[in-house]
Amino acid sequence: QVQLVEHGGGWVQAGDSLRLSCSASTRTFGNYAMAWFRQAPGKERTFVATINYNGATSYYADSVKGRFTISRDNAKNTVYLQMNSLEPEDTAAYYCAAGAFLMRDSRTVDYWGQGTQVTVSS
Repeated sequence: QVQLVEHGGGWVQAGDSLRLSCSASTRTFGNYAMAWFRQAPGKERTFVATINYNGATSYYADSVKGRFTISRDNAKNTVYLQMNSLEPEDTAAYYCAAGAFLMRDSRTVDYWGQGTQVTVSS
């Protein structure tokens, strides 16, 4: 069992930056691919970014490409999501996820965090 805890959400203005972090309670963090998903009110949970076990490979949703960066520190059991040039459309609950492989589909996620709210005002 892997427990994931997100930190760093908050309220910002359009154009601002925010960094989310997700800490994992497992000794085998380096074996997992990690991902971020988000869910806006009344909408489905959607893919944001994913990174492989050693950080060498990552993929992004088109809507965040060039603005968001996913990274990981296996020594700290932590994955990050650096979000720049935030837009009101980025407002959502952001969820950390862990799985055996790179994840772009929520159905392939093995473990979820509890989520952290990001609100971007115009």
